[in-house]
Amino acid sequence: MLNFDLTEEQQMIKKMIREFADEVVAPGAVDRDRSKKFPVEVFKQLSGMGMMGLPFSEEYGGGGADTISFAIVTEELSRACASTGITYSAHISLGGAPLNLFGTEAQKHKYLTPICTGESFGAFGLTESNAGSDAGGTQTTAKEDGDDYVINGSKMFITNASYAKHLAITAITRNEGGKKEISAIIVPTDVEGFTVIDNYEKMGLNASNTTELVLDNVRVPKENLLGTQGNGFRQFLVTLDGGRIGIGAMAVGIAQAAFDRALRYSKERKQFGKVLSEFQITQFKLADMAMKIELARTMVHKAAWLKDQGRPFSREASMCKLYASEIAMEVASEAIQIHGGYGYMREYEVERYMRDAKLLEIGEGTSEVQRMVIARLIGC
Repeated sequence: MLNFDLTEEQQMIKKMIREFADEVVAPGAVDRDRSKKFPVEVFKQLSGMGMMGLPFSEEYGGGGADTISFAIVTEELSRACASTGITYSAHISLGGAPLNLFGTEAQKHKYLTPICTGESFGAFGLTESNAGSDAGGTQTTAKEDGDDYVINGSKMFITNASYAKHLAITAITRNEGGKKEISAIIVPTDVEGFTVIDNYEKMGLNASNTTELVLDNVRVPKENLLGTQGNGFRQFLVTLDGGRIGIGAMAVGIAQAAFDRALRYSKERKQFGKVLSEFQITQFKLADMAMKIELARTMVHKAAWLKDQGRPFSREASMCKLYASEIAMEVASEAIQIHGGYGYMREYEVERYMRDAKLLEIGEGTSEVQRMVIARLIGC
């Protein structure tokens, strides 16, 4: 039997985070976009609300909630400020999730707990200059030296690393006959030889932290291996499946924000003696926007539900990420169009939604990669 009702706990989380997003997150969103100031104070408050480890076990300081609750929080934060939304989504799905999925008990207590309590932000070091969509192009190496790994290489476009005390990175642990063995290794960010560089000039999501990592003879003990050696490639594919739910939820939040502003403006702006919302062409635009947002949200929640049931969800995660990110761009574009010339001006904010939404068609696997994944999963 299908049941689209949120549980009592999910409804409570939604009400709490919506009020917080409207009252605390949204008022500073424009200033943060312009100043590029990371929302540290916002996350201190989210930590106090128990949100930073929301879907993880209470044993590690988490909230013991489900993936749908995570999607709700990500959507509401992104509706108010997408930079805050992506910081939260990456913190949970890229920073905390691989530790939760593949870490030993000792690793979870040592590394997942500070993520859940907000003492550290979660981050994940995967992308390199030659390893974006083709993550098999990884060039960072981790060579065994006694009881240690010695890591050399660099990572790029890494979210939250300036505020992370540790993160898992992917590296080649063996390379025999051109066949790479890729493993995931937990690296403290304060270890000698590890440098975090924060100087990217971005199109959008300006208040989020996007960094380059340089690892120069970084030495970590072999006990920092995450999961099984040589299994890093599979582990990050599983991690990205969960991350795509977060990106889908972000996209729904941005699209909802753009729609809300367009609807409000259409009821205020007069042209040819009538408000815009009285024109059928505007009504049809808004109807299409509302329909696509509802479809995207349903797809995100379905993927999250499947994940919570322990059922396969890779296809649905790719579908919700692909569809939601593309309609977010479409809805943001239509919101600008409804605003006319004002939509092009920063004062009216809708242009920010488009700038922020564009990354969602790129990160966690581009739209092209999602279509490849879906095609493979439907048996092509």
